[in-house]
Amino acid sequence: MLVIPGRYGKDTCDGFSRRAILRVGSSALAGLSLPTLLQNSARGNNEVSAEEARYGGKGFGTAKSVILLYLQGGPSHLDLWDPKAGAPENVRSIFNPIDTTIPGVQFTELMPKLAQQIHRATLIRSLSYTPIGLFNHTAAIYQMLTGYTADNVSPSGQLEPPSPKDFPNFGSNIVKLKPLQKPMLPFVMMPRPLQESNVIGKAGTAGFLGRAYDPYYLYPAGDDMDMAKMDRIKVDDLTLRQDVPLDRLQRRASLRDTVNAGMKTLDRAVDQYALNEYYDKALGLVLSGQAREAFNLSAESTELRERYGNNTFGQSCLLARRLVEAGTRVVEVNWPKVANSDNHSFDHHSELSTRMKTQSAPMLDAAVAGLLQDLDERGLLKETLVVAVGEFGRSPKRGVSTSGNSNTADGRDHWPYCYTGVIAGGGIKRGYAHGKSDETASAPAENPVHPGELLASIYHAVGLYPRRMVLNHLNQPREMVKYDAAMDLFA
Repeated sequence: MLVIPGRYGKDTCDGFSRRAILRVGSSALAGLSLPTLLQNSARGNNEVSAEEARYGGKGFGTAKSVILLYLQGGPSHLDLWDPKAGAPENVRSIFNPIDTTIPGVQFTELMPKLAQQIHRATLIRSLSYTPIGLFNHTAAIYQMLTGYTADNVSPSGQLEPPSPKDFPNFGSNIVKLKPLQKPMLPFVMMPRPLQESNVIGKAGTAGFLGRAYDPYYLYPAGDDMDMAKMDRIKVDDLTLRQDVPLDRLQRRASLRDTVNAGMKTLDRAVDQYALNEYYDKALGLVLSGQAREAFNLSAESTELRERYGNNTFGQSCLLARRLVEAGTRVVEVNWPKVANSDNHSFDHHSELSTRMKTQSAPMLDAAVAGLLQDLDERGLLKETLVVAVGEFGRSPKRGVSTSGNSNTADGRDHWPYCYTGVIAGGGIKRGYAHGKSDETASAPAENPVHPGELLASIYHAVGLYPRRMVLNHLNQPREMVKYDAAMDLFA
């Protein structure tokens, strides 16, 4: 957390170390100073290849911010937004189809609110990939969020913990190469880590880019079934200690400026790093209150909060809107339940008909619909890219095993060969259904989209060449993603 340390030193008139005025503590970035975070974020890699210089096209650079609603667990496309009423009984959803605001496109009855808002977005019904060996959540999440297949993939999937050698989460690439120009948190992840079993946080870090580009992790206390945890957000990270009043901190900053003014030789030596700029940004983040106020959900009306849903996912989506409105570049909202679990997890190997109807779908429906409507009505959707997607869909046939898991007759297994996602804003077409699944939603019938192409489209929307080279931990060049943007998604 951001702290103003209470330990006395020798460098300043009030007894505090000049170098310790601002520090990021363990709850945020494990000891990295905020000025260093901002400095590293702004450096990036400014070398542009000839191919990148020629890159562009429709929708390029339209999005200033990205909100990813990451539906870890793998939602059933057949039971949400790609019903097949004419399919065999053990394939089609038990839920009735309903019309949406896109002509000819139907959802199931579980998504009535999004059905009335989907004209603001594009529906991708042909997401598809073939995994290496069998597949689990961790391997699929890693591919979806980094664009790469995880190391050490075994026949049963990939269950390696996070490593500094990992490829970076897409958001870390964005905030490194598109740094903020104002004092605001660049990348926020909430309300819980990515997780399968005891593997926590895989694909949720900056990996080989370094911890300076990790997200700000906002994980409120409380278990996954605690629907009110967002009401207990603590942002001490961005608050002055009571024993360090505002005028005292400002005097310290003034003292730093006075000392620096007398260090011309040192200033010339480090001029390229613009140290004052980053100290000023760090100080501004604490003093302005802008970041703290963005976390204040109580500032929203009761009516709007209820529209999003009075639960962890709904309130996280509302907070995501408040953050991008305040200037955050990337927000990742992870589905607030461990990927492979029960209750409102999307991992419906059993009890799909009950859990989907009473837990998962109502939260998803209200939150995504509320976010799209709210952003659009505020004029923010055109410059905010919203993506809602999971790591895979669910098997067309109920009760069969496709990943080595057992499934009841009221359950569906993992299915990466065809599934659905939603993308909106940031130059994306409105009221469009991209691609088409076959008669059982088993495979794309038209225009398949690989998860890597979806990531490339995100990079394209924010104004980055998707195949741009970044340096890994061994200073070896690696493409951000080895795919091109799906240009048909853009208006």
